Amino acid sequence: MNQADVSKLMSRLKIKYSPVKRKLKNSEGPVGRAKKIQKTLTALIKHERIELNFNRADETRGYVERLISDAIRYGDCHRATMELADYWLLEKQLVHKLFKVLVPRFENCPVSYTRMYRAPRPCPGNHFERAVLELRGNPYPSLLPDTISNRNLIHNVLLDEAHKEYRAQKYAEIARKLEAADENVAKSSGDSDGPESSGLETPEEIKASTEAQVASEVQPSGEKVARPSKDVQ
Repeated sequence: MNQADVSKLMSRLKIKYSPVKRKLKNSEGPVGRAKKIQKTLTALIKHERIELNFNRADETRGYVERLISDAIRYGDCHRATMELADYWLLEKQLVHKLFKVLVPRFENCPVSYTRMYRAPRPCPGNHFERAVLELRGNPYPSLLPDTISNRNLIHNVLLDEAHKEYRAQKYAEIARKLEAADENVAKSSGDSDGPESSGLETPEEIKASTEAQVASEVQPSGEKVARPSKDVQ
C-alpha cells in the first residue's frame, strides 16, 4: 500500500490548522537556540527551580524530561546516554548529580519529572509571559497554597467550637427527653392495671418510640434510622 492509499484511510480535519511557532528567535540562529536550551537545562538541574520566559521554559521542559528518562532507562553505562548528558549539561559535575541524585528520586515516579507554573506579571501591558519551571521533590517550599492542613486558621477554629457547642446542646436536649420518657413510663405503669385490659402501650414500647423519635431529630438527613418494631415484648 503506497502513501496515497494510506492517506485515504485517515480522516481529514474540516478546518485548516496551522501550528504556532515558538518565539525563540536568536541572532546566532539554531546554534544560539540550542545554546540557550543548554544554559536553561543546566540551570534547572543545578538549582531545581528557575523563573524564565514561558516559551523558553516550555521548550526546555521536553529536553529535561527526555534526558532524565534516558538516564533512568539506560543508566550511566550507556554510551549514547552519556554523550547526551555531556552535550546538554555545560557543568560536567552535574552529570554525577543526574545519575546519582535524580535517577534514584524519579526511578519509580509515575508522572512527569518537572512542573511548570505561569508566573504573575509585574504590571499589565504587552510583556512576555513568565513561568516557573522546577523539578519534583526539590527542597523549596511549594508554590501552591496548602488548602488541606488549615485546621488552625481562625475561622476553622471558631467553626469547630460552634459545632461542639451545638452538639452539647443537642445532647442535653436528648437527655431531658429521655428523662421525660422515663417519667411517662413510670406514671403509665402505676396508673394502669395492665396494658391488655386498658388498651395502652406497654412501658417498653413507649420508651422505644421516644428514643427513636429523639434519634431521628439528630440524625443527618442523608441517613436512615432503624425504627423499632411495636411487636417488642
